[in-house]
Amino acid sequence: MNTRFLSLAFFIVFVCAATAQQGKVGIIDLRKVFDDYHKTRTADAHLKDHAADLDRERKTMMDQYQKATDDYKAALEGANDQAVSSDEREKRKKTAESKLLDIKKLEGEISQFDRQARSTLEEEQRKYRDRILGEIRTLINNKAKAAGYTIVVDSAAETINKTPVVMYTSGDNDLTAAVLAELNANAPAPTASPGTTPSPTGTKPPALVK
Repeated sequence: MNTRFLSLAFFIVFVCAATAQQGKVGIIDLRKVFDDYHKTRTADAHLKDHAADLDRERKTMMDQYQKATDDYKAALEGANDQAVSSDEREKRKKTAESKLLDIKKLEGEISQFDRQARSTLEEEQRKYRDRILGEIRTLINNKAKAAGYTIVVDSAAETINKTPVVMYTSGDNDLTAAVLAELNANAPAPTASPGTTPSPTGTKPPALVK
């Protein structure tokens, strides 16, 4: 256990203890609130759809790459065909070289596409995440102020060593359920595909990275 972890742990304990003597301490499971907020689920679905569109676009590029590779192999075989004249073999050799250049070009385009697609999805995810967390934090702040809380602690938070920041809570002054209820008060009704029945609990998509 390093000194940085100890310093952080002692600091958190000191702050919470001091606050407990002066006012009310609230608790919230921010991970649960984030994951179960209907806008997070919607954002996850949008990201998955976008990723699927990019996958389809990449598959088209890979099909072109495979065809270019097959054409190059066929041209190369033709260039080595001893049954034709040397002039014809030379002609076929130039054709094979041209096909090889096409392959190299496609490789570069695919690599660039992969980098751009990854960057686009990461930026889109970041924007969704920041916007959703901003809405959640605003609501937490409003509820905390209205109820007279001095501080609200995230019970799901972890230290840099992946250990819980909050080691124990009795569950008193837990704002998780109230915050979630208000966030999801105007959630759109779930829709089902024709001929299907919605699952009672729904299928939870992969949560946005937090």
